[in-house]
Amino acid sequence: MEPIRDFLKTGRLLFDGAMGTYYLSRWPDSDPRCELQNLQNPDRILQIHQQYRQAGARALKTNTFAASTLALECGFDIVQDIIRKGFSLASQVAGKDAYVFADIGPSTPPEERLAIAKLFLQLGARHFLFETFPDCEGLAETCQVIKQNAPDAFIITSFAAAPDGFTRLGLPVARILHQMDSEETVDAVGLNCVSGPAHLLQLLDELPGLSKPLSIMPNSGYPSMVAGRTYFQDSAHYFAGCMAHIAQHGAAILGGCCGTTPDYIAQTAEILPKNGATLFHAKDDTSPSQSAENIGRLEKKLLAGKKVIAVELDPPVDADGAFFMESASRLKALGVDAITIADCPVARVRADSSMLAAKLKRELDIDPIPHMTCRDRNLNASKALLLGLCMEGVRNVLVVTGDPVPNASRDEVKAVFNFNSAMLAGYAQTLGQELGYPFLIGGALNVNAENFDAELEKAFRKKKNGVRMLLTQPVFTDQAIANLRRAKEETGLWILGGLLPPVSYRNASYMHNQISGIRLSQEILDRYYHTPDKDQAALLGVSIVLEISQKIAPWVDGYYLMTPFKRIDLIQKIVTSLSSH
Repeated sequence: MEPIRDFLKTGRLLFDGAMGTYYLSRWPDSDPRCELQNLQNPDRILQIHQQYRQAGARALKTNTFAASTLALECGFDIVQDIIRKGFSLASQVAGKDAYVFADIGPSTPPEERLAIAKLFLQLGARHFLFETFPDCEGLAETCQVIKQNAPDAFIITSFAAAPDGFTRLGLPVARILHQMDSEETVDAVGLNCVSGPAHLLQLLDELPGLSKPLSIMPNSGYPSMVAGRTYFQDSAHYFAGCMAHIAQHGAAILGGCCGTTPDYIAQTAEILPKNGATLFHAKDDTSPSQSAENIGRLEKKLLAGKKVIAVELDPPVDADGAFFMESASRLKALGVDAITIADCPVARVRADSSMLAAKLKRELDIDPIPHMTCRDRNLNASKALLLGLCMEGVRNVLVVTGDPVPNASRDEVKAVFNFNSAMLAGYAQTLGQELGYPFLIGGALNVNAENFDAELEKAFRKKKNGVRMLLTQPVFTDQAIANLRRAKEETGLWILGGLLPPVSYRNASYMHNQISGIRLSQEILDRYYHTPDKDQAALLGVSIVLEISQKIAPWVDGYYLMTPFKRIDLIQKIVTSLSSH
């Protein structure tokens, strides 16, 4: 065999298609975990490899994509047997005329992935394909170990992108490919799965220029469900036409993913340009510029070093928004900079925070900060919401994980949790950059956490993903103040100190004992205990909040006021006093 690097200098490398979906289309009653068939029905796997080879594939993937203890629910000894057999079957068909690629997918835990790579090396593998990954976490380390043991190894890292250019974790593949393209141990980078060929062709215009060969292996198209089975419509001719255009755009390595059969590869082999491969070069960047005019008012004030005041108003539980809008109007008149809106707190359904944010911006021209949780939306729904907010001129969002669904509701209402708040922040940051209207992304900080080191670690992860502002839980104790100071000094992020006036001893006791993330000092509880009068207790809440605001002033960039029981009158007193200082 000609060394693969020499081959790619003069030609394009055509891979096979999908093993899993093709296997199930031929033997629909089989276990869908097709990697097990290496041991149970090796003749069938051998036959499929032969069909792809006869179709014109010059590179064969081992039937080991999901060979892991996690995906196959088996012991590692069985996984090893599957890998040995998988490599043997592919090698038997490839002979001296095709390249065999050790196929490793994202279901493999990092430690196990490393052990599997070493096993492949022991078997003689010198070509590796890491495919369908949603991020590059740990990939560079695995590639480094492979190259240390086999410097001549050829490694492709390929990522799964939806048509919008993001992975299932909300990461832009353009950024991932750029990062992996700079890794010395990686020989080629690419995209595969999730998207059909037409959409991957469109995504090429959004990719950065690459110094390494580009690999593109799309799905055949988009599946439908027939009698409980995933079904891909036959579109081999259309697929081949798209692949020819992808090759003309500079892809040096091509193949098929889910839904592609030997016929797809055969028709692609016939239509591919015969001239030599070239490196992929991106088009000129035409992304929108991010001028100062696109930055929101709240961010401009923070950049100017001025303290801001944000007030949280609970969205209504019904369709009557009169109190909400009237309160926001009164707060704006007092000079409040932003209104924050919770996203169905305590998993109780309320008016949508993003729609209320748009209403506030449109009707009152006040800056809203809608909360966005990961509990109720997947990535597509989150993007749709962010696009809508951008259209309405809403430039601020607070990303939070979201309160869990109560036990009694879980049988009927399912939480999504498609990703966490740090991932959502990264997604919002990238989307804003692409649109040319960057979001000011906020995150939550629990200054009352018992393990504040862990809370700070989360804050750093959020910062890495684009969070630039932290809104804290209510501050009532000296320890919370110390934690807030530490967060400011160590993270360098803008921090809005949380302030919440209890309205009675009963209210203060309830928050201290029943609400996760809130702790009151014994001194404050005692003060409420000795203030039984309802009106006096409410005024005590105002005094306590103002006392705390002075204590935290050196380490905050503003204040985050939470309105208790619609007591907008108390918030007005606090805002008036804060504004006068």
